[in-house]
Amino acid sequence: MDIRSFPEEEREIYNRIRTKYKLTFDKLTVREQTIRLLKVADIEEFLDGRDPFADVTEFPFWVKLWESAMILSQALVTLPEPHGKTMLELGAGLGAPGITAAACGFDVTLSDYEDIIMDFQKVSIAASGLDNVKCIHLDWLDPPDIEPFDYLVAAEVLFREEFFEPLLTVFDKYLKPGGSIFLAHDARRKCLPLFMERAKEQYSIAGKKQVMRKDGQDISIIINRLQRKP
Repeated sequence: MDIRSFPEEEREIYNRIRTKYKLTFDKLTVREQTIRLLKVADIEEFLDGRDPFADVTEFPFWVKLWESAMILSQALVTLPEPHGKTMLELGAGLGAPGITAAACGFDVTLSDYEDIIMDFQKVSIAASGLDNVKCIHLDWLDPPDIEPFDYLVAAEVLFREEFFEPLLTVFDKYLKPGGSIFLAHDARRKCLPLFMERAKEQYSIAGKKQVMRKDGQDISIIINRLQRKP
């Protein structure tokens, strides 16, 4: 990856990040679309001795390209007529689904809550050669007033029950009438059925399981499509 080809802002971001972490670019190809994602090369170095299993709520989920994000990316490239349609990725992390959708022609907004996360996203957007993606801070507990979207998408965001109601508020605030929500999670995620039970009061929900083979084992990913009830 020739960093010199990046716009000045993204080049400066990359150079600043690499003073702290060893970096690498992952190439993700979904059908005809190929994007590049900036990642921490050594997650153990990033964790700096912290035990990610001691408290799952403290694990920096954004540093990993999750299987659910890859499966969601595959689902988004099949959506029809992307041009002129808007999409918001919630808790985007590395931003694989949103950036993939942007490569298909959607106007995409990636959202998360830390500057460092958005720094990685901005470099990935530049590395993927896209100009139809922007990044915003989005606090689910205090969501800003922005225009609603045709699609809301997210991968691996259901891991704390206290965020169920704030997330549903975000859905209601940002989903256009007639719009759709796509969520992707590991089938083992215990919060998933609890959240869907709560969400079905407001949304019609469809689910599909997809099995992904990785490192000699099968990983089951559930993709849910939510649409607001009349």
